[in-house]
Parts: sequence; C-alpha cells; structure tokens
Amino acid sequence: MEVAITVSTPDTGRNAPPQIKERQEMSSTRALFKSIALTAVAAGLLTAPMAFAQTTPASAIVQPLPTTLSLTVTGEVSIAPDMATVNFGVVSQGKTAAEAMKAGNVRMNAVMSALKAAGIAAKDIQTSNLQLNPQYNYGSNQAPKLTGYEARNQVTVRVNDLDKTGPVIDAVIGAGVNQIDQIGFGLKDDAAALDQARQKAVTILNQRAALYASATGLKLKKLLSIEEGAAPSYHPPRPYALRAEAAMKDASTPVSAGELQQSVTITGTFELEK
Repeated sequence: MEVAITVSTPDTGRNAPPQIKERQEMSSTRALFKSIALTAVAAGLLTAPMAFAQTTPASAIVQPLPTTLSLTVTGEVSIAPDMATVNFGVVSQGKTAAEAMKAGNVRMNAVMSALKAAGIAAKDIQTSNLQLNPQYNYGSNQAPKLTGYEARNQVTVRVNDLDKTGPVIDAVIGAGVNQIDQIGFGLKDDAAALDQARQKAVTILNQRAALYASATGLKLKKLLSIEEGAAPSYHPPRPYALRAEAAMKDASTPVSAGELQQSVTITGTFELEK
C-alpha cells in the first residue's frame, strides 16, 4: 500500500535576507523528514498484520501412528516324488589314451542301447562328465612311471516312471556300467505342491497373528502387506550312493523314493486395534 505526502515550501521571494532564507530552508527540511517518518510508520502499521498472518503457521493435527505386527512364517508340505535321476559311468583303462577311450566308448554305446530298450528317451540322457587321465606308478626314490591311461564317461539319466528306476539300473549295469555315483528324486512339476505350501503358510500367518493380538489385548484390524520369500524350496531325500558290485549280486535293485518337503516362506504385516 502506497501513501503519498506532498510538502509545500512557501515562496518567500528571491530577495529575502540570508538569515531569513536559511531559517526557512531549515524549517522546510524538518517538515520533510517528519513527513517521511510518518509515512514509514503508517506503512508499517498497515503491513504488520499481513506479515503476521503470513508467518504464523496453521495449527497441525497430529495423527497417532497405527500399531502394527509383522510376522514371518513358513508353510511346508510333504509330497511323494514322481521322477528320479541316476548318475552313473563307465571307467576303462588302456596302455594308450586311444585304447582307454575306445574301451570306454564300446561300453557306453552298449549302455545307451540298454537305456533305449528300457524306454528312456534320448532327451532324458545327458553326458555329465568325460575325463581322460594318465596313470603313474610312484616308486620310492624313483621318478613317476607312466603305466597307462584311464577314461571316465559319466551320464545322468532322468527316469520319469519311478517303477522303472530299479530295472533301469539293472540294465545299465548289465550293459557295462561299473560306477554308479548317486540317485536322487524330484517332481516333474512342483506348481501344485508350491500352491499347497503357500496356502498352509497363509493359514499359519493368520493364526499366529491372531494369537499375538489376543495375547496383547488387541484385535486384528486388517492385513497391510504380504510378501513371499526369495525363492520357494524343496528338500529331497538325501541322495545315496549305490555300488555297481552290490547291485549285480541281486536280481533286482530295490529303490525307495520316500517323500519330498516343499516349503514357502512369507512375511505379513497387520494393523491392530483395541
């Protein structure tokens, strides 16, 4: 807001005596300063309420934070496996590298034929390791002496029909396999088992949350968030090694698949109320 003040200086004439002229000029100057001061005071009085209104904060309403409960639980289900993987190989020796590899190839070709006859598809057979190593004789106080070579050809086979696991092992041993490393079990499709584990985890989460709320004199109001762990997991029965020599003593190799444990971990956050 602007305030305009006009100060008039009387015209005393140009021929007034110097003393009178000087007094007149001093009087005019004092009047001008007084007018400026009054203008500043008036402007301050007018603008002060506006400045106060701008700098005074509005009163804030503080809402209390809700009481929450966070829990992490795991749902686990047991399920029978429906497939097996068998790791086995052919180990052969020869005086030269070529002899060792040739002997191993003859045996492995017979093993592949046996697997095909047992109903194992080519897509379920995978070479997992192939090695050729020199063999030395280490005598005391003597340089190592080369005695020949050893070739190893290892294969992993997927058996989709558990009832065929024992006969498949018997077939490959009869075809020339002389090393069986281990056998493991799993699921062709674990989606259904994972969903069962998820449902169980949610049930446990709700039950446990209600338990904690009741124990503290509160109630569950609503679920705020729920998250699944990094990756669901299943725990197969511990793979066991099977010696080819032991298997050949019996007409049929017994195989027990046991059960798998499929688990899912979730974290949920609830809001509580009185």
